[in-house]
Amino acid sequence: MPVSRRQAAAALAALPLTLAAAGAAQAAAPVPAPASARGPGRPRREGTVFIAGDSTAAPKTAAAAPEAGWGMALPVFLGHGWTVANHAVNGRSSKSFHDEGRLAPILEAIRPGDLLLVQFGHNDEKTGDPARGTDPYTTYQDYLRRYLDGARARGARPVLITPVERRRFDADGRARPTHGEYPEAMRALAAAEDVPLVDVQAASLAEWDRLGPGGTLEIFLHLAPGEHPNHPEGKQDNTHFRPHGAVEVARMVARGLKERRLPHPGALRRLDDAVPEGVVTWPAG
Repeated sequence: MPVSRRQAAAALAALPLTLAAAGAAQAAAPVPAPASARGPGRPRREGTVFIAGDSTAAPKTAAAAPEAGWGMALPVFLGHGWTVANHAVNGRSSKSFHDEGRLAPILEAIRPGDLLLVQFGHNDEKTGDPARGTDPYTTYQDYLRRYLDGARARGARPVLITPVERRRFDADGRARPTHGEYPEAMRALAAAEDVPLVDVQAASLAEWDRLGPGGTLEIFLHLAPGEHPNHPEGKQDNTHFRPHGAVEVARMVARGLKERRLPHPGALRRLDDAVPEGVVTWPAG
């Protein structure tokens, strides 16, 4: 059918309005946000678990083998996409770790959705040392808050870890606690600050009690003379771990994280599997 000049002119006049309406509809359509821009309610499927702690968690060099911190074994329980940044250092307390500036590089590197595991207590108990000692319900809690506040300010998720128990037994062969009021002070802080807590102190005390004095020798750094070249005269250490002990304490930490759905459901693995000691390795230096 032929088109008149009047019909053609009317069609041309309406064209800008049609294009404008189409453009407005397109602009109004929702645009999916990139993963990096999504809100904190949606957990990331990859990230880093940072550890701030003492020698029971710390990485060791080959010269210290077979001593191992539980942070060295934690990666075996993490799923694909999650790594461990173990900043724990021998001999540090919540106070000395902070005052030496060791928290600062963690807070510089940590990202939204990452975890910060905080385990102190062993050296906070050394109240005769002004550089390390803290009081359970005052300075200990005050210093721990600095870790919590720093992580939360950067969108990361802090987790308090009560200090793992030492190897101590009474005359009846029952495991006994050694950390005084520090674990309970940490539990109270976690409740007050509404942050997750993994109660490794309670879990380890129960496990050492189950294993008994003899069974815990495979957990802690007890070596016969000549058993290892780094300790030719042997070793009797009731605080630090052999590789098997590091694996079992890391398992306690991982189970506690899974119970709290951290870092996200499905991120933890092998929690009930036999794990060979060979997963723990020592870098040279």
